Amino acid sequence: MPKKPRKGKFKMKTHKATSKRFRATGSGKLMRTKGGKSHLRRNRSPRALGALDQMVPVEGKEIEKRVRRLAPYIDKK
Repeated sequence: MPKKPRKGKFKMKTHKATSKRFRATGSGKLMRTKGGKSHLRRNRSPRALGALDQMVPVEGKEIEKRVRRLAPYIDKK
């Protein structure tokens, strides 16, 4: 039995690691998590540890373009 031809467009796959690292704000701005949180944390001050928990905006059009290509549905949550 032959396959049925597809109707309409195909769905794009989301890069899962990208979708876990980035979030979109209500205005559409991309926010990213900070790195360096996995180990060697006890040598840092409490203020530095608290700063690691905050998300920061993505700077640079090329990086933003790459993230949106990897996670096309990130702003549609």
